[in-house]
Amino acid sequence: MKMSPEEIAQYKGVYVFAQQVDNEVSGIAFELLGKAKELAAPLNTDVTAVLIGYNVGNLVDKLAEYGADKVIVVDDKELEVYRTEPYAHALSSVINEYKPEIVLVGATAIGRDLGPTVSARVETGLTADCTVLEIGDFPLVAVPGKEQLHNQLLMTRPAFGGNTIATIACPDNRPQMATVRPGVMQKIEPVAGAKAEVINYNPGFTPNNRYVTVKEVVKAVSDVKDIMDAKILVSGGRGVGSPENFKILEELADAIGGQVSCSRAVVDSGWKPKDLQVGQTGKTVRPNVYFAIGISGAIQHVAGMEESDIIVAINKDEDAPIFDVADYGVVGDLNKIVPQLTAAIKAAKAAKASN
Repeated sequence: MKMSPEEIAQYKGVYVFAQQVDNEVSGIAFELLGKAKELAAPLNTDVTAVLIGYNVGNLVDKLAEYGADKVIVVDDKELEVYRTEPYAHALSSVINEYKPEIVLVGATAIGRDLGPTVSARVETGLTADCTVLEIGDFPLVAVPGKEQLHNQLLMTRPAFGGNTIATIACPDNRPQMATVRPGVMQKIEPVAGAKAEVINYNPGFTPNNRYVTVKEVVKAVSDVKDIMDAKILVSGGRGVGSPENFKILEELADAIGGQVSCSRAVVDSGWKPKDLQVGQTGKTVRPNVYFAIGISGAIQHVAGMEESDIIVAINKDEDAPIFDVADYGVVGDLNKIVPQLTAAIKAAKAAKASN
């Protein structure tokens, strides 16, 4: 139902769902707080983190250091482990009680479940997997006879498989809600010792037939480091040729102190696990150096790595789109170039060590 201008005017502030798991704040929460600070400035408002869980009060100061002016803490035994119903009840109750103008949620496994559920309960829209968020006018270009609204949240996201970009607004309802993929937004530098106003709020939790029972939590054990944390990534695509051929990429990664990652085609072929996939349907990464080896450079892949500081492309096709985004490009056979590059790096390291 469309809200009246008077109803919309009651909604103030930029809120961030501060996801925590096992009493540790997820990185996406800090990224969203950084973006929230940017969005709050032109609106002349403040930033509020919504912290939901059990015995999580110790996490408040960390959220303050990363930009939260206020932290609303919803602390209850029913929130100890993530379950859709109690968490959706908690966040939707906060929205109904405090009336935020904007709500940001990470597009994690939890956020992709929680965000749409909450938006339906508070009867507003939600734009998923946003890559750009900004405050501006809507419609973007003034249309004769139609009022152009100011200070709207403009939510930009890839559409139609990444082949076009859509900018979406929610002018008739509040809050304006968006989910954002991890790695897309930038954290601010933390301010040591910063404090936030703390608001303890509990809407009450009465288990009903929508409350699932968690019998056991089994954590996967993996020695694979998260590629989103890597400073150097050596990424391979279909052009590598075979899973066995990834050995030469692994040797380069070992020599340069990086990690191996890959494109979707590699995952679809069963050569590498999904955890290593970079791209629109994988992970968004921002390493200092990104080697794109045997990767053509489809827009879906580029969307996940174009913010890398330095991009080095190696491909036998001189017309490959990857060269359009690369800082350095080498046209040739990766089977010859990559081993030579690895050998040169090893030689340089040995020479430096001898000195």
